[in-house]
Amino acid sequence: MEHGHEHTHGHAGAELDPQDMRNMGGLRERMPLTFWVYLIGALALAGIAPLAGFFSKDEIMLSASQRQPAVFILLLIAAFFTAFYMGRQLSMVFFGKARRGAAEQAVERPLVVTLPLVILALLSVGGGVFNLPASHWLETWLEHTFQAVVPGGFSWAIALISLGVALGGFALAWLIYGRKPLVSAEATDPLAKPLGPIFLGMQRKWWVDEFYHLLIVRPYYALAGFMAGIVDQTMIDGIVNGLGSLVRDAAKFWRSLQSGYVRSYALTILIGVVLMIAYLALR
Repeated sequence: MEHGHEHTHGHAGAELDPQDMRNMGGLRERMPLTFWVYLIGALALAGIAPLAGFFSKDEIMLSASQRQPAVFILLLIAAFFTAFYMGRQLSMVFFGKARRGAAEQAVERPLVVTLPLVILALLSVGGGVFNLPASHWLETWLEHTFQAVVPGGFSWAIALISLGVALGGFALAWLIYGRKPLVSAEATDPLAKPLGPIFLGMQRKWWVDEFYHLLIVRPYYALAGFMAGIVDQTMIDGIVNGLGSLVRDAAKFWRSLQSGYVRSYALTILIGVVLMIAYLALR
């Protein structure tokens, strides 16, 4: 199963795309292996200990808290929303009931698809072990490559704060989407009413696609149409066709002079001689 997403053009697009999260639901029972590896990936992405994502995020947050408190606050906000989104996605995709026929007919993927997911999940689980506090196995293993590696610091306070924020994001997502799963693809999102225009803006991706189409795509099509229609077909083709017509007409004219009659050639020579004598006489 690919990463779920939502369309930006309302429910008309949602009906057509089986990979839209609003069309899913209930896949935990139909795709159990995918659910478990996806769950591990979601927890790692949200920075839940002791998965690899937690330790990769922890040192960044510790450094930010020591040097840039404002950046640290922004990182905490980002961690909260990341966890909230992953919890929302898990709820909409894997829990509740199938909201479209495609979700009802979904089956577990073959080993060629699930095996890489399992390997990635195992790396997410075991990756943090290589860099547990006070061990730094990963830095020690790579120190000959980097020559001078300073083990990153670890703060229980920062770790607990970031973990609490991530768990809070998951908890809020479960309260909103897990307790009362969406019953149909047309159901209104629980956040649509309280967030109002903010939710609409996020759902439409702040109209980035529309602005891109207006500022980039439409001018590009207009320029392409001008180059193809005016420059290519009218100007370039006109010049080429004009030269071809000129050569054809010139050939037609010279062909008309080649009549094959000796009297015509003699007359032409006579006229030429007369013109030359006239020219020499009038100089």
